[in-house]
Order: sequence, then C-alpha cells, then structure tokens
Amino acid sequence: MAYFDAASAAPLHPVARQALLASLDEGWADPARLHREGRKARMLLDAAREAAAEAVGCRADEVVFTSSGTRAVHRGVAGALAGRRRVGRHLIVSAVEHSSVLHSAEAFEADGGTVTRVPVTRAGAVDPSDYEAALRPDTALACLQSANHEVGTVQPVGEVAEACRAAGVPLLVDAAQSLGWGPVGGDWSLLAASARKWGGPSGVGLLVVRKGVRFAAQGPGDERESGSGDIPAIVAAVASLRAVRAQAAQEAVRLRELTERIRARVPRVVPDVEVVGDAERRLPGIVTFSCLYVDGEALLHELDREDFSVSSGSSCTSSTLTPSHVLKAMGVLSEGNVRVSLPMGAAEEDVERFLTVLPGAVAGVREKLGAPAPETAVQAEALVVDSLGKRCPIPVIELAKVFGKVPVGGTVRVLSDDEAARLDIPAWCEMRGQEYVGEEPADRGTAYTVRRVS
Repeated sequence: MAYFDAASAAPLHPVARQALLASLDEGWADPARLHREGRKARMLLDAAREAAAEAVGCRADEVVFTSSGTRAVHRGVAGALAGRRRVGRHLIVSAVEHSSVLHSAEAFEADGGTVTRVPVTRAGAVDPSDYEAALRPDTALACLQSANHEVGTVQPVGEVAEACRAAGVPLLVDAAQSLGWGPVGGDWSLLAASARKWGGPSGVGLLVVRKGVRFAAQGPGDERESGSGDIPAIVAAVASLRAVRAQAAQEAVRLRELTERIRARVPRVVPDVEVVGDAERRLPGIVTFSCLYVDGEALLHELDREDFSVSSGSSCTSSTLTPSHVLKAMGVLSEGNVRVSLPMGAAEEDVERFLTVLPGAVAGVREKLGAPAPETAVQAEALVVDSLGKRCPIPVIELAKVFGKVPVGGTVRVLSDDEAARLDIPAWCEMRGQEYVGEEPADRGTAYTVRRVS
C-alpha cells in the first residue's frame, strides 16, 4: 500500500517510536512531585520543551504541550481573545483556514463577537493588503495558517505579521502543515502545531504564546498547560520533529521533484483536469487536482483498491452536499478532487505507478457514473437542462453532453438545487473557454446560464 495522505497524518517516525519506548520507563510519574520518579519525569518534560523551543525559534517558557493540534488552536484562539477582550471583540481569519480555526471563529461569533474572513486568490493565497485593510481599532486577534492543508499553498505570514504588529494586533499562526519543514518566519505572536503531521504520536499538540502577549487561559485549569500530559508521547513528538528537520532540506528537494512530476503529468494523461494551488509557493509534498465528471468519493475508493491511500479536499460526495470550503473560497473546480500528500521517504516507483493507474481509475468512475439522459427543452432560444435533485458531478456532465446542441452564441440554462453547481459550472466554463453568464433564482433551485462562444 502506498500511503499518500501525510497531510492528514504522517506515519510514525522510527525515531518517535524509539523515543516513546525508551521514555515509557522514565516518564510515567507526575513531574510535579519531588520524589525521584517525579524528578525523572520533570527532566524529560523540560528537555522536550527546550528542544521544541529550539525547533520553533522561541523561549522554552513560551511552549505549552496540548493533547492535539486542534486543542492547541482552540486554546490559543480562546486565550488570546479573552486576554484582549478590553481592546475589542473582532477576529480576523482567512477563508481557507483549517476547520479548527473556523470552528473557533464560529463559536466566537455565537458569543457575540464579529469575524472578518479574508478572501484568497485562485491559487489559495491571501493578499497581505487585505489583512491590513481588515484590521480595526477593536481587532483582538488575527489568524493565518502558514500553509494550506488541502492544496499546499504557502501563505505570506511574514508580511501579514508585519501589518498586524504595526497595528498592535497579535497574529496566531497555524503551522501544522509546515513546522516539520522548518521554523515559521515573521514576527508572529502565537503558534499552534500538531505532532501527527510530522510523524509524531497523534495525541500531542504544541502551543506557543510569546512573552508580552495578553493571554487569559480558558477552562477550569489555572494554567495554559493542563497537567503534565503524556510525557512519553511528548518526548517522542519532539524527537521526531528534530529528526525530520535534520532531513528536511534534502527531502524537500526530492519530494518537490516528485510533486512537480505529478502536476505536469496528470493533465497530460487524464483529460478534463484542473491542478489547483500555487505552482511555486507551496509545500514540497502536496499536489492537488480536480477531475471533471467524477465523484471524488468514488475515485478515492478506486484508488484504494489499487493500493493508494489518498484523500480529497472535496466533500461533494454521497455523504455530504457542500463542496470543500477551501476549494470554494479559491473558486476552483471541486468535483473529483484528489489530494496527494507524500510522506518523507515516499518511493519514486510508487509515484510512477500512481500516474500509471490514475487514468484508468478516472475513466472507470466516469463510465460507472454514466450520464443520465438529461431532460432538455428549447425555451426562448435557450437549451434548458433539468438537473434538479441530482448531485455533482451529474449537473456538469449533463451540461457537457448537451452543449454541442446549441449553436455558437446560444445558451444553456442548467437548473440545479446542488450548492456545488455554483462552483463547478463556472469552473467548467473556464476550463472549456466558454462564457459563464451568471445565475438567477428559479422556481426550484437556481438557473445557471452558459453561453457557447466556440
């Protein structure tokens, strides 16, 4: 099995396994106790904190270990907002943040706060000037990921941090995807990360709060770090972070070449594909593409049968009815989405086999989906396609099948009640070089109009 889903969770690093086993005999006691066993546990915890601080580029007393990366984000956002409550109740996030940040923002709104969601380009990056424009006198906190978890685009953290610092607003950086590759640059104020992303145990997160940042820990505990946590897991997490950092520079070059190969070859071997994310400013191991006329969930199952573990940024599947918030914010095709995230050590031959298997898998899914004979009618010189009650990618498939029936200059109106059609029909037009006229409410659902220009 070729595991290509490291952005979700990297395989446990051998160094992490060794450190975990070695520390089980020494780190089981309560580090707050003064007896010998307690002192041994405290020494392990303190050493791990020092090593983590060195990797992040901060002071050891600024580092807090949590039970997960999500917990680190939730604590960081809640604590910073509470600490600056007197300043105001305004929060800034990007539209493509991880769900842990967006859920924190939703909870803040439900409690009476206001949130500005900064848009991104089609490549998935924010414009620093948009963050600067969003800053207000009552802004308590701004959040920005260091790199996107679905498409790999690296964000301009340094420039955004500079704008926030000039306005006296702390910036929390979600560094879950990038910390294994190197420290996060810029004058940020808080940082959160997850050990499972760099090959550490899954039950360890990292929260850094710089000295001078107003922070009021939330919850029943009196300190940001609730108890001592799982000390052997913490030791293993930090050991693996140091290990992957030692390999990062060399491995980044190798993985970047492999992902460049995927980015270049997929559009050549699979028709009707859009490769998404920034082509240059991106993480070394992530490449994401979307396939027209394909159900993403079905494609993932086909690839799993071929022994490839990949994921999808699209939730446009039989289990849900809305597209990925990241792809939606970028304005790119959401259907048939595949994210390949290579772990360190990924084999070149596995990548080549993936590129060999992929065309057949996509073709098989398209054939199985078929294209139900669309109900069409000529109405005021426009061809009407009734796709009501049908989920993506069927509305786009039906549009494509009848599009050749209209003359150049003619239009097709697609009736759909699937939210994903709002994203996928304009994306189809851009890929095909046709004109997307717009949408308007219909008796049921929405009517999307496309004009044939060639």
